[in-house]
Amino acid sequence: MQIDPAPPSNHAQGAARLLIIEPNRSALSVLAKRLGEAGYRIIGCDNAANATAEMLRLPVDLVLAELRMAPVSGVGLTRLIRDDTVLKDTPVILITGRTDSGGAVEGFLAGADDVVAKPFHFEVLAARIARRISRARSVKELRADNATLDARVVTRSIELGEIRAALMESEAERLRLQQLIIRD
Repeated sequence: MQIDPAPPSNHAQGAARLLIIEPNRSALSVLAKRLGEAGYRIIGCDNAANATAEMLRLPVDLVLAELRMAPVSGVGLTRLIRDDTVLKDTPVILITGRTDSGGAVEGFLAGADDVVAKPFHFEVLAARIARRISRARSVKELRADNATLDARVVTRSIELGEIRAALMESEAERLRLQQLIIRD
């Protein structure tokens, strides 16, 4: 299975940016290498605090985080992201152990977009990442289109109000002239 070499991006320049949070340095290194080879720009962090600072510094297209980490878990990080007005729409995928179905449920309840159990096929993970980024991009475009339409509605409403005021003024002037003609 071939992975798209140029994954979609929410940014004007280059490939999508992924933030990977994995406390295990070797696992972080493997994920970063494989996803980098898939065409993504990678930012790696070993804890949620560094990840949050990184997300506020530069926008990311997707967060991929280990569910079980300390002191803030992937679930806690997901809640932080969902509660932040700037970050709330960032897709989040959590990675958990195969037997951690409770953690997966917690992740979904916190707002995670997906939970992937280890061991996983890298190609499946890459496909899930691509799909989440694509969906986020579509939602962002839809919101921009809605904002444009809302602005048009406001502009048209203002124009309509101005036209009504001019019509009322014109009607008042017509009635005034009509009364002048009747008096003469």
